[in-house]
Amino acid sequence: MSFFGNLKAKATTALLKRQLKDLPPEQQEIMMKAIEANPDFFEKIAKEIKEKVDNGGNQMYATMQVMQKYQAEMQKIFTQNQK
Repeated sequence: MSFFGNLKAKATTALLKRQLKDLPPEQQEIMMKAIEANPDFFEKIAKEIKEKVDNGGNQMYATMQVMQKYQAEMQKIFTQNQK
């Protein structure tokens, strides 16, 4: 990984930890492992949420819509990470 790639990964990890601070530690760990193992998938989700919000949508509603769209894939990811 290049210097900038490594820097981006560390910054992303720090940002995620801040966003997940209200979750219990064990759930934070599950989320972090899932995101680290599937960064492209979660980046796609983030982009779709951002696009909806940028088009005037409510942040919470946009997040719920996108998460519902990818619910089956997310369940599969989290089931694999708990093993």
